[in-house]
Amino acid sequence: MRILFVTSTRIGDAVLSTGLLDHLLRTYPGARITVACGPAAEGLFTRMPGRERTIVVAKRRWSMHWLDLWGQVATSFWDLVVDLRGSALGWLVPARRRVVMRGGRRPGHRLGHIAEVLRLDPPPPPVAWFAPEDEARVSALLGDDRPLLLLGPTANWDGKVWSPGRFVALAQALTAPGGVSAGARPVLLGGPGEGERALAAPVVQALPQALDLVGALSLPEAAALLSRGLLFVGNDSGLMHLSAATGAPTLGLFGPTPAGEYAPVGRAARAVVSPDGTMDGLSVEHVLDAARALLPAQVAA
Repeated sequence: MRILFVTSTRIGDAVLSTGLLDHLLRTYPGARITVACGPAAEGLFTRMPGRERTIVVAKRRWSMHWLDLWGQVATSFWDLVVDLRGSALGWLVPARRRVVMRGGRRPGHRLGHIAEVLRLDPPPPPVAWFAPEDEARVSALLGDDRPLLLLGPTANWDGKVWSPGRFVALAQALTAPGGVSAGARPVLLGGPGEGERALAAPVVQALPQALDLVGALSLPEAAALLSRGLLFVGNDSGLMHLSAATGAPTLGLFGPTPAGEYAPVGRAARAVVSPDGTMDGLSVEHVLDAARALLPAQVAA
C-alpha cells in the first residue's frame, strides 16, 4: 500500500500530525509512506518506520511550490492521499481514496481537527521517532546521568517569548535545594539560526552552569534528549510539542496564542496560561505552581 501524507510547514503542527501517521502505520502494516512537509519539519520523519520518501516543500512565490510537489507525485498511483494542508493537490493526483482537511479556524484542539479527516475519536496522540544513534549522541553530549531540567526559551515570534529573566529565575528556583527538580542539570534548547541564538543568549549568559544546546541538535536527537527530561518548560513552540510527544513531563507557556487549540498533548503535558493573554502576565510563581503540581504526580505514577 502506498500513502501520500501532506503535512505542515511548521514543526509544531507537524508533530501533532504524527499521531495520525502512527495510526496509519498500525492500521496498514507494511505501507510505504511518502511525507511532504516544510523544510523545518523534515527531521521529524527521518526515523519514521515505513517512510519511503520525504519531499520537502519550500514555499515559493505565487504558490509555485504546490506545482512542484504535484510534479513529483502526480505520476504515481496512491492507495491513500491524506492532505492536511487543505490544498487542491489531494484532488489532483491519482488515488484510490483521498481525505483533505478543511482549512480555516474553528473551535477545538488542532489534534482533533487532524483526526477528523479519518473520523478518529479519540484523536491518536502524537509520537516522536528517534534511533539508538540519536540516543548515543545525546549521551556523549551529556556525559553523565544527572536528571535534566530542559528549557526552551525561544519561539517563532516575539509575542510568544517569556522573559529571559523569568526563565532564569524559574530555573534557579526549580533546581535549588527543596525545588521540585533540585540538583537537576539545566539544558537550554532552541532551533538553528541567528534569531534563535539571539533569543536564547540572555538565558545562556545568566546560567553558566547550563548545557547550551541551542541549534546543536537534529530533531531526532532533540527527541532523544527530551525523552530523558525530568521536566521541560518552554514557550509555545515546536520543541514544546516534541517534548510532549515523547511522553516527558512538559509545561508549555501560553500568552497570546490559544492554548485551547495548541496546548501540548502527551502523557504528562500541561499548558500554563497567562491570566491576561500576554507573556508578561505569566509570573514565575504561576509556572512554579504548575511544576509542583505536575512532578509529584509523575513520582507517584
